[in-house]
Amino acid sequence: LIWSTVWLFLKLGVRDVPPVSFAAMRLIIAILVMVPVTLAMRTPLPKHRRQWGVIAGTGVVLLGFNYALLNWGTRFISSGLTAVLQSITPAFALVFAHFLLPDEKMTLRKLGGLALGVAGIAVIFWDQLHFGGRAFTGSVTVTLGAVCVAFAYVVVRRSAQGIHPSAITTGQMLSAFVPLFTYAWLVEGNPLEIKWTSTALVSATYLALLGSVVAAWLNYWLLPRVGAVNLLIMGLVEPPIAVLLGAWVLDETMNARAAIGSALILVSVWLVMGRGPKLQPASTLSRR
Repeated sequence: LIWSTVWLFLKLGVRDVPPVSFAAMRLIIAILVMVPVTLAMRTPLPKHRRQWGVIAGTGVVLLGFNYALLNWGTRFISSGLTAVLQSITPAFALVFAHFLLPDEKMTLRKLGGLALGVAGIAVIFWDQLHFGGRAFTGSVTVTLGAVCVAFAYVVVRRSAQGIHPSAITTGQMLSAFVPLFTYAWLVEGNPLEIKWTSTALVSATYLALLGSVVAAWLNYWLLPRVGAVNLLIMGLVEPPIAVLLGAWVLDETMNARAAIGSALILVSVWLVMGRGPKLQPASTLSRR
């Protein structure tokens, strides 16, 4: 439910502030919360250099590349469509998991779901071409962001088991902040000197506290318990709520082609979810 609302606040924020600067400010706020909390909790830190490398690398991919791509792309498409395109993440995670995780292999059902998801993305891309090059490019960059999320989650599942969720979350934020802030400074200007509207500040704060701190911590707490693909499946409820919020607050609409593509993606995610005992623990833990 938290992630269902982030797309609205993301759209509100990047309307007033350059996209990467907005991402950098979101991380600044989140870091100011997570570092003191991690220290106060005396969170056990990774002991091996390889574990730190995994945290740093996935942080740059998940919170650096993904945030930059996502923020840039969502300026040119609706918040609901952004949510739909990011919801394809489990299909991409399935591909990475098949090669990197021994317990999450491809099946015919999941392969069919993956093909359906690709078809849904193709329909949306084709639809966005009718709205100009920026709408199409925005859709592509948001989808590439979903690829980044999928890869990072699978790598964390494979190589960061046993590390405290707070250590992972805080380490990833610190790792992503440097490249994000540097890029924003060089290309968009000092993020701290940009004229921030009240809407942008509220949006960045909301995304930092709920979207980055609370949701990220819960994600990494659940990850070793339910699996990378099943965890990402929980996002299946995001697009419908995000579309409704976008229509209610921003007067966004979705035409027939985009709706068909979105439906294909949601069915794809359902197929990728498959059947298995992991889904019951996922639903149980998510209620705690």
